[in-house]
Amino acid sequence: MELYFLRCLLLVALTAPTFGDDGQAVFVSELSSKPAQKLSKYGWYGSVRLQKFHIPEDTAVARWLFSVTKGHTFHCGQHNVTIHMRWGAPPVINPTGASFPNATLWSPSLSLTLPVTSQSYTTFNLTNPAAGDWFIAAHLPEDDGRIEQKGFPSCSYFFQPQLSIRRSVDTPTMQQGVLLQQAAAPDKPARLKLYVPEFASSLSISVANCLSVEGADCSLVLRIGSNSLQRGPHTVNCSGSGCSAALLNPPWDAWLRVEVESSRDNQTVSFSIVSNYTVGCKPASVGLAADEDFRRLRGNSSLTNSTPTVNSSAANGSASPLTTTSMSPSACVWNVPVLYEELDVLSNRFSPVNGPNVSVVDTHPTLLAYPLHVQATGGTLNLQLTLNTTNVTLGNSSRVVACLTPRAPVLQLNHSQPCGTALFGGFGLQVNTSVPKAVIRLPFPPSATWYLTLQLVCNSSECGNTSVVSVLPELFVSACVEDCGPYGECRLLRSYSYLYSACVCKAGWSGWGCTDDSNAQSYGRQVLATLLLTLSNLAFLPAIVVAATRCYITEASVYAFTMFFSTFYHACDQPGQAVLCIMDYDTLQYCDFLGSVCSIWVTILCMARISDIYKYTLFMLGALLIAMSMQLDRKGLWNLLGPVLFAILLMVSTWVRRGVQRRHCYPPSWKRWVLYLVPGALCALIGVCLYIFAETESNYFYTHSLWHILVATCVVFLLPPKERKREALGWSRGWSWSWRPRVCGYTLCESGTDELYTVS
Repeated sequence: MELYFLRCLLLVALTAPTFGDDGQAVFVSELSSKPAQKLSKYGWYGSVRLQKFHIPEDTAVARWLFSVTKGHTFHCGQHNVTIHMRWGAPPVINPTGASFPNATLWSPSLSLTLPVTSQSYTTFNLTNPAAGDWFIAAHLPEDDGRIEQKGFPSCSYFFQPQLSIRRSVDTPTMQQGVLLQQAAAPDKPARLKLYVPEFASSLSISVANCLSVEGADCSLVLRIGSNSLQRGPHTVNCSGSGCSAALLNPPWDAWLRVEVESSRDNQTVSFSIVSNYTVGCKPASVGLAADEDFRRLRGNSSLTNSTPTVNSSAANGSASPLTTTSMSPSACVWNVPVLYEELDVLSNRFSPVNGPNVSVVDTHPTLLAYPLHVQATGGTLNLQLTLNTTNVTLGNSSRVVACLTPRAPVLQLNHSQPCGTALFGGFGLQVNTSVPKAVIRLPFPPSATWYLTLQLVCNSSECGNTSVVSVLPELFVSACVEDCGPYGECRLLRSYSYLYSACVCKAGWSGWGCTDDSNAQSYGRQVLATLLLTLSNLAFLPAIVVAATRCYITEASVYAFTMFFSTFYHACDQPGQAVLCIMDYDTLQYCDFLGSVCSIWVTILCMARISDIYKYTLFMLGALLIAMSMQLDRKGLWNLLGPVLFAILLMVSTWVRRGVQRRHCYPPSWKRWVLYLVPGALCALIGVCLYIFAETESNYFYTHSLWHILVATCVVFLLPPKERKREALGWSRGWSWSWRPRVCGYTLCESGTDELYTVS
């Protein structure tokens, strides 16, 4: 019912008059929805709920409907849900304000805040959205550090995004040099599209013959490109009879949208529009035969090794291919072929086919193309540029300038032109003799063909004796920034079929690459936490001694098992450097959880004082069932509550039955109640309250250590006294350490009923 209501709301919104048909194109509507997901407080990127939507070409209007619903009816207060949007890749967010690793570049995404009480909705409209994948990320405010036990009721919020689009099915296409007659009004703009081929260096669009129906002066707004939130379309205000717009370095091999709108109210304008582009950077033809390419790959098979080797011509300082091969007359850059390798999940590498060294001159740029697929957008794009100063030394005024741009390259690098193209920004870096190495990192790079332009730049008109230099461009995609460093762990995350990665930090470190040490724990604090959590388990030693003294050997073995694995589990579970793991972490955790529940299970059954055959049967059967439930859900609430409630019910039933039979309260002694049972129950109650309600990330090693001590102490109080039927020299049931004499070849037998010796 709720989903139907949301769809109706979107349908009504899209049929509103503000988005009426413009009379020049036919539109169709498409609706897509994602299932509701439970939101989490932000602690790291894994707390974010990520959704991906696809917007097709020729989409005129996109409208998102974001709904947040509270899952429980009790009062949880008002929380703000933050929604982030980005085109081409997941949004890079920083809600905590932590610092990013060095040389990491990122641009903030669009953020929306939605206050939520019980159920809230908000919409976001975007005209002329960029075609492709759009990513939506949502989360609750920053985590307060409180540790919530699984299974207990808590405030839960569910986030569901829905997208509805209006797509044109007959958008007019502009041809090279062909005039088109169009008309535009304030609420009915003229929408067109044109194709920009690869290797285009410039694009111009001209509007002419502007005539107003009312006879007034023409006033038009010309927009070229789409809206990607981070960067809008190129806009030109036209007045008079016409205008034109010129774009240098337009996107290659892409469709561009052109929109012309009248800027005056109630004024319809007719005009003619034409487009022209220049393709002046075609590379030299390589023919159809691929034998040469395969020979290059075989000759550079060392590129697949971890340490690349420089080819003989570059190592000996001989002439590079740039100095021996003439460029095509139509070429304005030197294209270097690149080898693309998929190494692992979110791990790709790009290598120049002719060897790791790339020659760079001052007369024209050197261009390398890196196609980045959608599967790699969930990682980090790393570019490392190193100047080879073995044979050539640059002067103080000379440097190699590089520009990394998506979808189109920069075809000329000089002092005045910034690193960027007509519709997309770029990332610039440079190397020289004093700084021979430069690095940039781009988290979640958009899916596109990335272009690296290299050129030698000198302050004077001539570069002196240096005309060709060699650089080593290394571009690769990794899952995380430097594998999250020593205080973080890189984890792969999945949103349906889309894979992405993020760093989860420990020991108080934070940030995108776990490099922010503003709240980091000192080494002394790490050691203190480890010692408290491990040595507090020694409180089980009195419980083990008391159980063994009172002839409860099985119970003592369970307590020893729990003490051993709890000690080494917490020694392995600690963040930072004070860590000791004697076996696999998962095994230690499983044994710790199993031993903890089994300790409570055997203690309560021992207090029930049932016959041995039933007690040990329940011991074994309960341990097997607890082990099974731990395998199903290790941190489930009923893994502890189920055995505890069953054991308490059995104990109370046994005590009531004995009290009815004896017509007296059981246990009969008031000292047993006052000195043992009540203190033991108080220790258990205080420990459970600390474990459930008081634990936070900051005080965990204090409260959990106190939990260990209280649980071990309550066992000492709650264990019943030794049974009277057990002999002082040994145990008559199951174990026998006493010596039995033999008289005239006969063995003296023991009677458990009347405790007399008879001759058999």
